[in-house]
Amino acid sequence: MAKSKKNAAYKPVKLPLFKDLKVHKWLFIMALPGVLYMIIFNYMPMFGVIMAFQDWKFRIRGHSGLFAPFIYSEFVGFDNFKTMFTSRTVDFWALLGNTLSISLLSLALYFPAPIILSLFLNEIRSAGYKRVTQTLIYIPHFVSLVIVASITQQLFNTTDGIVYHVLNQMMGGKAPDILTRPQYFAPLIVGQSIWKETGYGTIIFLAALSGVDMQLYEAARVDGAGRWRLMWHITLPAIRGTVVIMLIMRVGSVLNTGFEQIYLMKNDINAPKAKVFDTYIYERGIVQQQYSLSAAAGLFKSVVSLIMVLSANKIAKLCGESGFY
Repeated sequence: MAKSKKNAAYKPVKLPLFKDLKVHKWLFIMALPGVLYMIIFNYMPMFGVIMAFQDWKFRIRGHSGLFAPFIYSEFVGFDNFKTMFTSRTVDFWALLGNTLSISLLSLALYFPAPIILSLFLNEIRSAGYKRVTQTLIYIPHFVSLVIVASITQQLFNTTDGIVYHVLNQMMGGKAPDILTRPQYFAPLIVGQSIWKETGYGTIIFLAALSGVDMQLYEAARVDGAGRWRLMWHITLPAIRGTVVIMLIMRVGSVLNTGFEQIYLMKNDINAPKAKVFDTYIYERGIVQQQYSLSAAAGLFKSVVSLIMVLSANKIAKLCGESGFY
C-alpha cells in the first residue's frame, strides 16, 4: 500500500490545455516563431502538390481568384510523372545519374570532413589557438556562392589561373581543363562544398564532444592509452549518435544537390553533367512555364527523400542506434 502511494506521488499531472498555456506561456511564446515558420514555409506549400496531378494553368478562362487554377485546372492523374520518366527531350536516367554522382561523392568525401576536422580541433590544447582556428575555418560559410564560383573560375581557368598553371607544370604541360571537362564537374562541386562548409559543420560535432566526461580520458591515460587510442575508444563512440543522426539527414537529401552552385558552375561544355533535378525543375517550371511537370519532379524528390530517411532510420535502429524516433 505504501509503495503504491509512493508511486502515485511521482505520477505527472496533465494540465488542461488553457491552463497549460497560462502556466507555460513564455515557453509557448518562444516556440511561436518556429511554429509559424514551419506552418508558413513547410506545411502551407504542401497544398501545391496537387499541381503535379493537373494540367495546371496560371489563368483559367472564365474563372478568377487565387485558388481558381488549383480548382479548375484539368486533372490528368499520373501523366506528368509519365512524361518526366519517358520524355524524349530530357533523359530521366541521365538526370538521376548526375544527381546521384554528386550526392554520393558528397556523402563519401564531404560528410566525413567535419567529423575529422572536429576530432583534430578537439586535440588542440591551446584555448587561444583553438578559438582563432575555429574563427578562420567558419569564415568560408558566410561567403556567397557567387563569390565562391568566381574564385574557382579565377583559380582554374586556363588563361591566368594559378592552380591550373601549377598543375600544368607538375604534369608536364598536360593538365586538364577542370572547368570544362564534364568528368570533373562533380568533384569540382563537392570540392567547393568541402571548402565552404566543412568548418561550419564542425559546430555540431564539437558541441557533442564538449559533453564527453573528462574522467574517461584520465582513466585511459593511466592505463597507458595514447592520443590515437583515446580518440578511437572514447571520442568517436561519444559522438556516434550525433554522427548517425546527421547521416540519416544527409541520406534523406540524396536528390538535393542545390541549384545555385550548379547553375553558377555550368557552361556549354559541362552542361550534360550539370543537368540534375534542381536545374531540371528550374528550367521546366520557370523558364518553360511547365509548372505541373516541375511540381511532379519536386514531388518525386520529396517521396524519394522520405523513403530514404525512413530506411536509414530503420537501419540505424537495427544497428542499435536510437535514430530519430
